[in-house]
Amino acid sequence: MKGYGQFCPVAKATEVLGEKWTPLIIRELITDDQSFNSLRKGVPLMSPSLLSSRLKSLEGSGVIERNKTDKGVIYSLTHAGEEIGPIIEQLGVWGQRWARSDLNKKDLDPSLLMWDAHRRIDTSHFPDERMVLRFEFVDYPSKLRLWWLVVTGEEVDICLKDPGHEVNLFIQSTLKTMTQIWVGDLSVKKARRDKLLHLTGDTALRSSMSSWIGCSLLAHIEPAR
Repeated sequence: MKGYGQFCPVAKATEVLGEKWTPLIIRELITDDQSFNSLRKGVPLMSPSLLSSRLKSLEGSGVIERNKTDKGVIYSLTHAGEEIGPIIEQLGVWGQRWARSDLNKKDLDPSLLMWDAHRRIDTSHFPDERMVLRFEFVDYPSKLRLWWLVVTGEEVDICLKDPGHEVNLFIQSTLKTMTQIWVGDLSVKKARRDKLLHLTGDTALRSSMSSWIGCSLLAHIEPAR
C-alpha cells in the first residue's frame, strides 16, 4: 500500500498490516503453520494471485517466513509476527463487541464457516470408529449446499464432495442458523426447539451436538449494543 509519509510508528505499522486481507492472513497463521492451499481455505474469497502477493509482502516485512518441508512449502509467523498475534486477537474482541456482524447475506460464507468449524470439533465426544457428518444448507445452491466432516480419532477431514462413506448424522439448517450457532448467538437446543436445525441419525451424536460442535473463540464476547 502507499505509505503515509510519516515516521510515526502507528503509520509505519499500518503500512505493513493495513492492506485488505493482511490481518486475516495473520489470523490464520496464529492458529498454526499453514500451506498456501490451507490459507486459501481460511480466506476463500481472496484470489490466489492476491494471496501470493500479500504473502511475499509479509515475508519481505519480516512478519512471516516461508519454509520448504517434506510436505511442501509452509508459512509461519516469525517472532515479529507472533508479537502481532495478541493485537489481531484483541481486534477480534473489539469487533465482536462493537462491530458485530448482523449476519446478513453478504457476510455469510459456507466455505469459511465449515473450514473454521472443522477445526473446532471436539473429537472426544466421538467413538473410536470413523464417523461421518453431512451438513446441508437448505437455502444454498447445489455447489455449496452439501458438506461432509469425517471424524477419525482426533482427525477431522472436510469434504465438499461425498467421501463415499456411510453418513452417521445428517444436519440440516440454513447457513444463517449454523453461523448463528458458530458465533454464539443461538444455541443448538433452541435451534432444534424452534425447528431451525434438523438432525437425523446417530442418537448419541444428536444428543451431544451442543458439546462437540464447538464455536468461535470469540463466541463468549457479548455485544456492546
